[in-house]
Amino acid sequence: MNLIDKQLKTAIVEAFQALFDFKLDVSDFELQPTRKEFEGTHTLVVFSYLRHTKKGPEQSGEAIGDYLKTNTSIVSDYNVVKGFLNLSISEKAWISVLEKISGDAAYGTFEATGEKVMVEFSSPNTNKPLHLGHLRNNFLGDSVSRILAARGHEVMKVNLVNDRGIHICKSMLAYEKFGAGETPDSTGIKGDKLIGNYYVRFDQEYKKEIEGLIHQGMDPEEAKKQAPLMLEAQEMLKKWEQGDEATVALWKQMNGWVFDGFDISYETMGIVFDKVYYESDTYLLGKDIIQEGLDNGVFFKKEDNSVWVDLTADKLDEKLVLRGDGTSVYMTQDIGTCDLKHKDFPFNRSVYVVGNEQDYHFKVLFTIMDKLGRDYANGLYHLSYGMVDLPTGKMKSREGTVVDADDLMQEMFDTAQKQTEELGKIEGLTAEEAEELFRTLGLGALKYFLLKVDPKKRMLFNPQESIEFQGNTGPFIQYTHARISAILRRASSLEIGQDFDPAKVESIHPRVLDLIHKLTEYPKVIDGAAKDYSPALVAQYVYELAKTYNGFYQDVPIFNEDNQEVVKFRIALSASVAKVIKSAMSMLGIGVPERM
Repeated sequence: MNLIDKQLKTAIVEAFQALFDFKLDVSDFELQPTRKEFEGTHTLVVFSYLRHTKKGPEQSGEAIGDYLKTNTSIVSDYNVVKGFLNLSISEKAWISVLEKISGDAAYGTFEATGEKVMVEFSSPNTNKPLHLGHLRNNFLGDSVSRILAARGHEVMKVNLVNDRGIHICKSMLAYEKFGAGETPDSTGIKGDKLIGNYYVRFDQEYKKEIEGLIHQGMDPEEAKKQAPLMLEAQEMLKKWEQGDEATVALWKQMNGWVFDGFDISYETMGIVFDKVYYESDTYLLGKDIIQEGLDNGVFFKKEDNSVWVDLTADKLDEKLVLRGDGTSVYMTQDIGTCDLKHKDFPFNRSVYVVGNEQDYHFKVLFTIMDKLGRDYANGLYHLSYGMVDLPTGKMKSREGTVVDADDLMQEMFDTAQKQTEELGKIEGLTAEEAEELFRTLGLGALKYFLLKVDPKKRMLFNPQESIEFQGNTGPFIQYTHARISAILRRASSLEIGQDFDPAKVESIHPRVLDLIHKLTEYPKVIDGAAKDYSPALVAQYVYELAKTYNGFYQDVPIFNEDNQEVVKFRIALSASVAKVIKSAMSMLGIGVPERM
């Protein structure tokens, strides 16, 4: 609840007690934003309280409005439209609120809740470099983690790396056959990209073998199974699982190259993890829990000895949890990893940031954990997000047609440089400062564009649109921050402080009221974004705040004022907006420049 809402709700509680002898609690009602066609900022809907007021809706609204205007300092005026009481907040209340916001360095963040939240995101495969889809995943996971931390929760960011399995063996086999001993150092190619090239090479050679077998008269489906490369890859996986020395050595070497590559990509993105899990350490987990489920009647065995769970009563299907030969399926290890993560970090909530193609898998997993009696099961949450498309359509890594994350980030830096130089926004910057600005703008544009869309929606990424300095873009908001920073530097050079005297600030411009009102919404936005796991709410808010400030900047000359207390007030207002822009953008993992 923001500062104005708190004061206003307390005053409304007093009004109900004085007028109707009814004890209303501040938690019993919500205030709505006033519709734009009516005067006011806050609206109380009175219909629910007519049995207590014993008056009609309009008379009730007028009685409450009149009481607030006469007996409190917060309401300056009101109007009633049917049963809607629209309230205008007094200028003195707005000024007082700005004073509080201005003096609060941690404005928008919450006190510690004691709640632990684990956020799992990224989860790359070690057979290919990160791509555009990974960028949305990483930015979402990182941003949600930041928002949850701002809401007062203790957050642990984890990454579960898929570093084993048949797809990894495909890259290994192709490297063994066609690599001729080349390394990232010998080729000058980043480790993850080098290994990704061999994943593509495997697919190319595998397709040739399938075509050859079909040409010899083999059924296409049988050809896919009998192609020599596929049989060799399966044999390599068996050798790895048996601990064959040469196979494990090659696996370690190639994965090491990939991890080195990933580290560079994560550093460019500004992404760090508190803990990294590896599937090679977790893939055997869960078998003991399958036995526990059998003992408790949660699972059942079929004739071939395979173990299943029947979730038809939960509107899901029967699901295999252990093969007849005793080997794991993905669900087995996910069950085991779930318990392991809770043991490492006894969370209240665990958020999985994974694409929406896995919606069904997580419904099944969470239902199983609930049936197994895990007390943390109702805190499991799948943050499902839509795919990212480009004008050319969906991406396929087997064919080497993915949009590489490193290449895309570099393209954004280059585009930011071109745009910024054309607009003359780097005058007075050193070469190092200019380079830092290009990276801040390029990465900010990319992150903002991917995060401003509701996570659940599939989206089309437009690189050129994302880097524009006008409209709903990261650079527009970053430029607004730089503009305010320039104003604050000028104020400092003129020795104008921000410690204004509220009593000496009289009438204030409507643009100023709009801006303070927008500032008061920030804590509520953080709270809502944390509840909904939605960085898009923060992105939309900070865009509107920047837009509102630009309207104020156009209409209100900050320094052209005889009353120095009013100038200080405007400087304090500008500084508060810069502080909130910086804070909100940091929730999205985006930096803001001091100068442009």
